Parts: sequence; C-alpha cells; structure tokens
Amino acid sequence: MAEPKIRAYLVAAGMYHDIDHARLELLKLLAEHPSIRVTVAADYHDIEAIQASDFLITYTCNLVPTEAEQVALRDYIRSGKRWLALHGTNSILEFVEGGVAAPENAPVLMETLGTQFIAHPPIQPFQVKITDPEHELVKGVNEFETDDELYLSRIHGDLHVLLHTHFNGEAAGFIEKDWHDDEPRPLYYINKVGEGEVLYLNLGHCRGHWDMEPVMEYYPVIEMGSWDKPEYYELLRRGIRYMCERVQAA
Repeated sequence: MAEPKIRAYLVAAGMYHDIDHARLELLKLLAEHPSIRVTVAADYHDIEAIQASDFLITYTCNLVPTEAEQVALRDYIRSGKRWLALHGTNSILEFVEGGVAAPENAPVLMETLGTQFIAHPPIQPFQVKITDPEHELVKGVNEFETDDELYLSRIHGDLHVLLHTHFNGEAAGFIEKDWHDDEPRPLYYINKVGEGEVLYLNLGHCRGHWDMEPVMEYYPVIEMGSWDKPEYYELLRRGIRYMCERVQAA
C-alpha cells in the first residue's frame, strides 16, 4: 500500500543570508521522502495553504508576519501541527545609530517560536553540546565544533532544550551587547504550543557576496556556518523525519 501524501510548506526568504542556498539544500532533503510534496513561498501570506499543510518549515531572516498571520500561525501549531524553524526565523533586525537593534514588536510570533534573537558575537568556532542525549532528535549525535552565528536570545516559555552551548562575553555591533553570565545558550529545542510543537534549530548561517544589500553592495567573505558540517545535515534529516512520523501517527 502506498504511503499517504505529506504536505510540507516551506518559507525561505529574508535578508542578509544566502536564502537560495538554504532553500535548495532543504528541498533536496525534503525530496529524500517520496511522500512529501512541497509548497514553496517567500512569505506567510497564504494562511489557508499553510493551514492545509501537514507541517511548516522555515528559513528566514527579518521576515515578520502580520499580526493576523502571527495569530494564525500560533493557532495552526495549537491545533496539533508542527513547525521546523531554522536559523533566523526568530529575528527582527534594525540597523540604528550605535549598532543593530532587535525590536520586540512581534510578541505572538516569538511566544510561538519560544525565543527571539537579540544578538550574536562575531562568528567564531564554538562547541555544540548535547543537552538531552536520549532524545530521538539528537541521540547518537556527538558533540561537534562549528563556526556558525551563536544566537543570544530572549527566551519565552518552558523549552525542552536538545542542544546548547556556552557564551560569556560581548556581542560587538549589537545594541544589547553585554551577555556576561554562564547560562547555557539553547541551540536546538522543542517548544510545545497547545497540541502541537515548534522545533527550533538556530544553527545554519550562510551568506554570499551579494547578501548584505542594502547595507553593503559586496560582502567580501562567503560564510557557510554549519552547512559544511555532516552533523548539521543529520540534525536536519532527523527533524524532517520527526515531522513525517508525527503526521503519519496522527
């Protein structure tokens, strides 16, 4: 008997990142599951199509749904659906005098996601640590080093953290630059919302030469973040498989 069709909705869009690279890689990973059919969008405007999907997956930066869309997304997850949110999905960036601000003007979105990006230190190697080694999403994945953006976020709700790292220092260039404490920094977590849940993996930075417009015309360095790490692809594959299994079990 044929496997039932699974409808995925992918939003890949935004600023300051190589969205084309992330979109292509995610589509290749989704294509490893013949039962998945994907709708690709550059925004959250088609709420009816999102609500008709079995799960949502997003790779964005500075892409903020309207207030009505935020409520609809929250209700979609509350109803029992799932959202695999990646990297900058929780970011709102504003270049202001003195640095980069992170306006907290989308509370429904951030409460649904479980965090809001506030700052990150300069890109440099850091260690990804396994918080819950028995959870199926990370079991058997070894601690690894990456040179991704280390997200420093405002936390909303009671998160089930799967991966974390540590950072105690300054996030140069951001308005909120002082992060001097020893709290673990979540890198991957589950945020339960009603009957559903958000899986948020904030690794996955990538940027090419033309991805910082209009701030600068040409960015001199190509940054791949965790996209050249086999562990990252394993985490993505497991996240997609987790989504499929939950749909099939429903």
